[in-house]
Amino acid sequence: MLRKVGRRALPAGALALLILPTTAFGQDALDLETAVPKAIDELNVLWILVATALVFFMQAGFAFLEIGLSRAKNAGMGIAKVLVNFSLATLAWWAVGFGIAFGGGGWLAGNTGFLFSFGTDVAGESATGATAAFFIFQFMFAAVSLAIVWGTTLERMKFSAYIPFAIVFAAVIYPLIAHWGFGGGLFAEIGSGVQDFAGSSVVHLTGATAALAALLLLGPRRGKYGADGTPRAIPGHNMPLFGLGVLILWLGWFGFNGGSTLGTTDNRFAEVVAVTNLGGAGGVIGALIMTRVLQKTLDIGMIGNGAIAGLVAITAPSGYVEFWAAPIIGAIGGVIVVAGIMLFERVRLDDPVGALSAHGLAGIWGTLACGLFTSDRLAEAVGIGQPGLFYGGGLEQLGVQAAAVAITFAAVFVMSMATLLAIKATIGLRVTPDEEEAGLDISEHGMYGYPEQFIPTAELDGYGYGYPVAPVGSSPAAQARREEVSAS
Repeated sequence: MLRKVGRRALPAGALALLILPTTAFGQDALDLETAVPKAIDELNVLWILVATALVFFMQAGFAFLEIGLSRAKNAGMGIAKVLVNFSLATLAWWAVGFGIAFGGGGWLAGNTGFLFSFGTDVAGESATGATAAFFIFQFMFAAVSLAIVWGTTLERMKFSAYIPFAIVFAAVIYPLIAHWGFGGGLFAEIGSGVQDFAGSSVVHLTGATAALAALLLLGPRRGKYGADGTPRAIPGHNMPLFGLGVLILWLGWFGFNGGSTLGTTDNRFAEVVAVTNLGGAGGVIGALIMTRVLQKTLDIGMIGNGAIAGLVAITAPSGYVEFWAAPIIGAIGGVIVVAGIMLFERVRLDDPVGALSAHGLAGIWGTLACGLFTSDRLAEAVGIGQPGLFYGGGLEQLGVQAAAVAITFAAVFVMSMATLLAIKATIGLRVTPDEEEAGLDISEHGMYGYPEQFIPTAELDGYGYGYPVAPVGSSPAAQARREEVSAS
């Protein structure tokens, strides 16, 4: 009994600790009617900002994942790409994107909130600090969606082509879909509403669809396919780095899905985080089984992509499904990603990181899964849509989810293809064959990510090479090489 009472008292005690310091600096008596709601609002904002930091950290995850799956000659450019695209998207979202996504308006787009600042009119209300927290949290979703696009373009796309697309994507393409799915737009008018709690379609399918448009225009990497069309493996240079990227993304997903509660009411965010973790775990197990069955091995890249696919698949249902459904949804996502990667490779879609499958196919599955697994309890709690088929809701919600998938894919593909065709006709999309062969680190950025692997030994004085006398403890082979350099 004491334990139960203690647990109930903890929230009240924590709230009192937040409120009481305000009385130490003033003479007026504490007004609980205003102080308690104020403290609750501030707790909600604090959680949103913590979640924002977690989702921001996903940029590091994407960087490590992509660099690990790239060849060493293309490792350094991944850092420049992430930093520049994130910065361009930040400005585009601030100036235009946020207003389109969340500035009120009708079914198509918002019409307020542009050049966001404190006091700006956003959907009929003056922006506050809480609005600023929402603004930056939602931008992180746009940045994640944009990061997904570039996974398919590794090792062959011009850096200059990233810049205009990043601006258009963060200012127009993603905000339109976000308005439809999160901002009260088109998807709210389909049936009783589309269920996409944190963005299996809005974020992940959007990014993957734009990635498909880019991939169709770019074509495969040089050497990926033989003269007879047989695909060849082009291994990434650092699988531990890839694995670290996956783990960072997994951590970020707790903020991605958990933060989408937009508050701490009833501790719903904890339930969402737990469901998210179960989905990711299911994805790993599903991919592990599938890669063993299809490839007769335990492929590290496939297992890592299984985690991503499981997390993508549980993103839409994370606020709608009970715990038991999460590992099932994730496991099916893990199965899908392995089969999808192998299928896309056979039809000459050279996707170095598996984004089309992990974010595209798994995003579709996760959106549709709501139509099957959404519980009546959580459909009522969120207030969007109907229970899924397995809870007696029939096929209605599944049809609504399918419509959202089709609309998202069609709209994003058309907008992305039009933007990329314009870029291709002006500045071009792909580097030259010689630049691709040399690697984008040196051809695009004038330096190597791993200088000691590519710069001639005689020029690496700063790395301990080029001296006639070897340091103590060096190997005979290293000594002989230094003596040869000195003699020349």
